[in-house]
Amino acid sequence: MLALIGIILVFGAVFGGFLLERGNPYVLMQPAELLIICGAASGIVLVANSPASIRKMLAGAAVAFNPPRLGPQVFLRNLRMLYELFLYSKRARGIMQIESDIEDPEKSPIFSNHPEFLRDRATRDFVCDSLRMLVIGATTPHELDQLMDLDIDIQRRGRYEPVNALAAVAEALPGLGIVAAVLGVVITMGSIGGSPESIGEKVAAALVGTFLGILLCYGVVGPVAARLEQVSEIQAQFQQVLRIAIVAFARGATPLLALEYARRSIPVELRPSFVDMETAIKRDAIIPPPPQMEGITETEAASVGAHG
Repeated sequence: MLALIGIILVFGAVFGGFLLERGNPYVLMQPAELLIICGAASGIVLVANSPASIRKMLAGAAVAFNPPRLGPQVFLRNLRMLYELFLYSKRARGIMQIESDIEDPEKSPIFSNHPEFLRDRATRDFVCDSLRMLVIGATTPHELDQLMDLDIDIQRRGRYEPVNALAAVAEALPGLGIVAAVLGVVITMGSIGGSPESIGEKVAAALVGTFLGILLCYGVVGPVAARLEQVSEIQAQFQQVLRIAIVAFARGATPLLALEYARRSIPVELRPSFVDMETAIKRDAIIPPPPQMEGITETEAASVGAHG
């Protein structure tokens, strides 16, 4: 929402200032200049990018205009989810007890309480695939740390493809504006024997090309690329938080200490306080009874859970 408001403000300030200077708004309506710039920019996108990158760029441009997805409450909910998972595996006497949860997250009694996590396929696969390595005993905590860090880096590179594509278009727009202006000057020189009014109109149209190229570069495409880069970086930070919690637990930290490691790694402006995290755990955490506790009464389960 802020991105859309910002772009509206850019155009409002530019055209508002032009009108305050008693400029004629009809002079800026130059479809030919707009066709040259936008058409050439579209051609550059097709030449420089694969179809997959173009799809990512279009989807990423839409994401840049959406409200931020990752806020303090999202971090808090995912920390609570990991706490439930860690404590359940600890009470069940082994990480192998969560094998069914990570193999089929939709049917997991833990993950099913977190629909937001299940909808985020990239994060869901990142967590489940990493825990699967622990469950089958195929890795040590140190190797798991490296594996998760590699996954985060690869996903970051994929998210940066649309950022780089938009940045390349932004860099090209001023040059395309100059191309449009030069073509306008060529047309003007061909009409040099005409009336001064006609020549003035053609010069104005040529300058509009330069104006549009610069405005679209620094007022629209460049800021959208920067916003998309910020969104990508926050997503990488979010995955780093999950990595730190899982690796800390794999190294033997208690569930609460593993969460504190993760909480300290959250950017300060998004970091929930320890009191908020502790309150959310005590109030909202739902720990299913371990397999060996199935069939006992709720009172007995609660008693065991209180000492787990």
